[in-house]
Amino acid sequence: MIRILVAEDDDSMRQYLSRALERSGYEVVAVDRGTAALPYLATQSFDLLLTDIVMPEMDGIELAQHVASVAPATRVMFITGFAAVTLRAGKTVPEAKILSKPFHLRDLVMEVDRIFGRDSASGMP
Repeated sequence: MIRILVAEDDDSMRQYLSRALERSGYEVVAVDRGTAALPYLATQSFDLLLTDIVMPEMDGIELAQHVASVAPATRVMFITGFAAVTLRAGKTVPEAKILSKPFHLRDLVMEVDRIFGRDSASGMP
């Protein structure tokens, strides 16, 4: 089963994303900030990191950089309401898909399905 690590500091958004991905057949581990993802990354493997860019303690770009160093095969998708944040000076951003908020759950699932070459059989409203 494809495993996804979701890092999103907004509780309702994190639940929203997790439920949509689980209903689409993905195994999801969800955390509320980048630093909370670190213990999971040290002990488990994930196929995709789905992370918000703007989070307290450790932002999504720093988290993606960490993932690139410890699990280079893990793909990365950023979700953000602030697309310009990705252009901050001094940060090397790993190759990643960026999905700007707001987005429809169907769009998220279609993007994740596309990453893994799956057909989207989206029953999303």
